[in-house]
Amino acid sequence: MNVLLQQLVPHIAFVGHIAGAVLCGLAALWMAKNGDPARKDRVAGIVAAAATGAWCGLAAALDPLSPSTQMAEIVRNLSWIYLLFRLFANDGRDETMRPVRPVIVVLAGVETLHILLVTFLVRFTDYAPVAELVFQIAAILRVLVAIGAMVLLHNLFAGATSSARKLLRWSTIASAGIWVFDLNLYTVTYLSSEAPMILYGLRGAVSGVFVVALAIGANSATLGYQLRPSRAVTFQSLSLLVIGAYLIVMSLVSEALFSLGGEFARLMQTGFLALAILAAIIWLPSKKARSWVRVTAIKHLFQHRYDYRSEWLRFTQTIGRTNSAEDSFEERAVKVLADITESPAGVLLAPTEEAELELVARWKWPTLEIPAQAAEYRLTGMLEQSGFIIDLDEVRAGTDHHGEAGFVPDWLVGAHDAWALVPLQHFDRLVGVVVLARPRDSRQLDWEDFDLLKVVGQQLASYLAERSGQQALMEASRFDEFNRRIAFVMHDVKNLASQMSLLARNAERHADKPDFRADMLVTLRNSSDKLNTLLERLGRYGTGQALAMRPIRLNELAKRLIARFKDIREVTLAHAEKSIVMADEEALEQALVHLIQNAIDASEDDQPIFVDVANDGMRGSIQVIDSGSGMAPEFVRNGLFKPFVSSKSGGFGIGAFEARELVRGMGGRLDVESREGIGTRFGVTLPLVEAAELINRRMGSDAEPETFEEI
Repeated sequence: MNVLLQQLVPHIAFVGHIAGAVLCGLAALWMAKNGDPARKDRVAGIVAAAATGAWCGLAAALDPLSPSTQMAEIVRNLSWIYLLFRLFANDGRDETMRPVRPVIVVLAGVETLHILLVTFLVRFTDYAPVAELVFQIAAILRVLVAIGAMVLLHNLFAGATSSARKLLRWSTIASAGIWVFDLNLYTVTYLSSEAPMILYGLRGAVSGVFVVALAIGANSATLGYQLRPSRAVTFQSLSLLVIGAYLIVMSLVSEALFSLGGEFARLMQTGFLALAILAAIIWLPSKKARSWVRVTAIKHLFQHRYDYRSEWLRFTQTIGRTNSAEDSFEERAVKVLADITESPAGVLLAPTEEAELELVARWKWPTLEIPAQAAEYRLTGMLEQSGFIIDLDEVRAGTDHHGEAGFVPDWLVGAHDAWALVPLQHFDRLVGVVVLARPRDSRQLDWEDFDLLKVVGQQLASYLAERSGQQALMEASRFDEFNRRIAFVMHDVKNLASQMSLLARNAERHADKPDFRADMLVTLRNSSDKLNTLLERLGRYGTGQALAMRPIRLNELAKRLIARFKDIREVTLAHAEKSIVMADEEALEQALVHLIQNAIDASEDDQPIFVDVANDGMRGSIQVIDSGSGMAPEFVRNGLFKPFVSSKSGGFGIGAFEARELVRGMGGRLDVESREGIGTRFGVTLPLVEAAELINRRMGSDAEPETFEEI
């Protein structure tokens, strides 16, 4: 193995120094083009990068220990010392800290002495004692230079202000990396009295990486860059390190067995390698091994257990997945909490009307036996009041924080796979409880688990409460649809009942008159037709059927309505212009009946009611005018057209609302003017046939209205 390593070192050194030369050259060009011109260390940084690149190139072309390469190394070190001095100038401390200048001069002088040492080495190469002495002196001087540079770097960064530290961060990292590597290299060289070729081989690539860090700090746009690998990258890197360490140990043990000698050495080596590979195949892909790597990395590499950004993204993606056919929303809610703690399964319990918990959803836990009454109301009350996350291992051990030990059901304590009980609390109300299964790499819940699970539980509770509210609204809307139909029916039946009652009272006085009996039959027939029409309307209400639009003569419709109400109340046709509008006759008549009936209800028996039909050339209008009590402006604006709001005692508040909706459905408009103590005017305005034809042509409609001859 040592022979193989010795053969690979020159190739490693060549590739590493070539890579370092390329990185340094690119960094120097980038700093020259994009570096901040106001930086005091800009020129020094470019010089340091270029000198380091030239040194790497000579080391790759010649040899890391050749005289030319060593001379280039002297220039490289002097450029980094000069860069260190210019870093002090960025915040003006080169003027106030005059003791720094002598130290810089001393370091430069010590580094310059290497010119003499290299000359001695060239001249006395054949004299081994002199060459060895010069080699040792050069190593110890390089150690002293590296230590001095690191002390200055410490003073530079420690004495800088917070704003200056941000400016110096990357430059300090680059300089410290260069000098720390040199310190280790020459310390090993001095102690071993020989050049460690593997370190010399890696020196070029390492220098190139630190010069890139120097370039990052040369521009204000990149000053905020920080090396923050994601947890996924960290876990993958740690896994690779574990695999690499395993392979190295396996190789070392294999070589040790082979070095024991004997006729069974090769057999022992082969057997060990076979067992090691088999163990790796079994252990590395296992979920428990990956979980162990993850937990180890979290414990020792991160300040917090969880990567909250990735956890929140995963939470929103899981909850917001709407096209998932394999699980319900409740199952996804369990999965969200299980993913956080790496639990393999979970269940969701929800309180009933009696505050007892019952099973709502399972996620990958079919073996858990849950009774119909999963928990009593006392556990629900405790969780609702405290919001406490229960560690079931503590309950099994007898630990009691809020009295939960006496409330947790026996089936849950006996299920040793059950690990934690997380309440989902929406404000002060418990929406549900999630029971999480024990993770594959079992551990004890800590404060960070409690904090994150509590926050996520509250968010889940809000989603579950919103979902429950939406379902309740959907059910309420169905009932509202039904109630709306009944309300309209009751309103129309109430109008018919009023007409029948008035007819019955008049029949007591005028039943013997033939004319009254004839009118009574007409009224009964109209009432019967009205009821049939009502049933027909009720059957198609809410079905989205279109209105049957056709030309309607408003003056003739007004006369029919007046004749319809003549036995109930005298209604006068004040003015009747010829107006032919596009409307649904049944719907328009229904709306006008509502308006006339409202006018009758709002007026005394001796107060007149008028109907007026007009035409302005584009629209036809029919107005219902009464001299009743009138309405307040606030009621007209805020209550008149709202269902179930009425100014009449015992009224349903449906007539005006339904009339407006019917008129709007025909493309018309319902206006109202009212003065308290004076009266009210309702006006229905609809487009004339000619205007409707023009509108249809502009909209590109193929539907043509009927002609006047067809009316």
